[in-house]
Order: sequence, then structure tokens, then C-alpha cells
Amino acid sequence: MHTKDLIKSSWADEVEDHLEKTTLPPAKVDTHGNTKIITEYRWNKDDKKEKVVRTYKIEKRLVSKTIAERKTWVKFGDSRNDKPGPNTSTTIPAEEIQMQFLSGKDGDKVEENPLDKLKNVNMNIKCRNCGGEHWSFSCHLKGTGLVIEDKKLVQEKVPEPEKNTSTNRPYIPPSAREGATNTAGKRDPYSRGYDEVPAIRIENLSESTSEADLSELVSKFGQVARIFLASNKVTGACKGYAFVNFKSKMDAERAIKGLHGYGYDHL
Repeated sequence: MHTKDLIKSSWADEVEDHLEKTTLPPAKVDTHGNTKIITEYRWNKDDKKEKVVRTYKIEKRLVSKTIAERKTWVKFGDSRNDKPGPNTSTTIPAEEIQMQFLSGKDGDKVEENPLDKLKNVNMNIKCRNCGGEHWSFSCHLKGTGLVIEDKKLVQEKVPEPEKNTSTNRPYIPPSAREGATNTAGKRDPYSRGYDEVPAIRIENLSESTSEADLSELVSKFGQVARIFLASNKVTGACKGYAFVNFKSKMDAERAIKGLHGYGYDHL
């Protein structure tokens, strides 16, 4: 009896065929002089392998230090194992775009110098310094104190101010003159007592500080004449500093020694 021997394929061959159908060959990079050729494989829409060949021209360019330093940074995340340079699977190379920065918007007309319009007009322009046919502010003698008289360079004559022979006293406003009354009913702002009130500046205050809190803090050092707490006009929060006027200079000095480095409201 004649029997046929059935030849079956090996399981290793089946695995190899399966890998060829489900895996892609690794990318290949060839460099020839200034030309770099990258050969890659990918799947198309019909689940078929495609061979993609990209050709690059290698150029050397001078860049700024910040760009050169950025290229040396270590890659991170999913790209930490990538080779130097852009990865085509995550980076799409595009053409270099040249940007041109304009001073104005599109359609805006450049403003012309009004003095340029006068150049075409017949005008008798004469410089006051040298007598030339140009404007005085653009003269080369401007600011030097020299003028040209009778084709000679001489020192400009500056008229002396008229002397006030009636009195040499400084001007005093009517409200500060002798016998005048303050119509506002307040103390005279020209009196020396207003400027001689000792004042101290307190800094590093928290936003929640109020004028009442500040008054409680400084009143133990002496009599307080005035407190100014800098605050935001919209939110009302403290800006971090204040001015306190004491009636006595000794009280102000005592407050400076007591509050310098003093911890208040977590600051």
C-alpha cells in the first residue's frame, strides 16, 4: 500500500512569517558627505508596509548661545531614549518660515515729518545763530553760545535780567502775608510747625492690618498726632507700609527702637 507523506510547515516558519507581517524593519540612516538619507517603514491605510525615504542636506549655522545650549538638553518623558535630533514619529519637519517685523499695522500710513513738507515750499528760512538757510534748532552752533556777526564768530550777548530795586525779599503768597487769615479754617500750611512734627515709617505690614490695629500698636510709645496707612483704593487692603506722626521726638525715637525687628501678625 502506497502512502503519501504529508509535509507540514514548521512552527518556527509560521512564527517568522507572522513577525514579518506584524512588525516593521528598523529605520536605517546613511550619511554621504553633506547628505543624510533616512529610510523608514510604516503601515498605510490598507495595512500594507510602505517604505519612506527622506533626504536631508546637512548645513552648519551659527546660532545664539541659548539655542545651542537648548540643543544639549537631555530628553525626557516618552522621548528620553530617542537619539539626538528630532524624532519623526513625534516631530514633523517643516519649511523654515522667515518673519518680517513691521513697525506699524498693515494698511497704516507712515507719518511724514511736517518739516519735510516745507522743503518744497518757497520760504525765506534764516537761522538766528549763523544766518544760514536752515532752521535754528538744527544749527551746528546751537547750545555753544556762539553766533556769527559780520562773517565773524563772536560770543552771543545774553541780556541781563532786570533787577528788582523795590525789594529783594522773596515772593510771599497773600495767604501767608502778615495780617492775612486762613479762609479754610485750618492751620496755616506755611507755618514751620507742620513740617517739624516727627514722623516714622513702618514697613513689612500684612494686608490685613487696619488703622485701628496700627494705632493700638504705636500708642503705647507716646501721643500720636496722625496715622497714615497706605491701602488699596479698590480692595482696601494694606500696601505694606504706613507713616506715624508723634507729637514728641523722644516718643518717635522710642517707637523706632521698640518696633525695629518686632514681629507683628506673622511678619
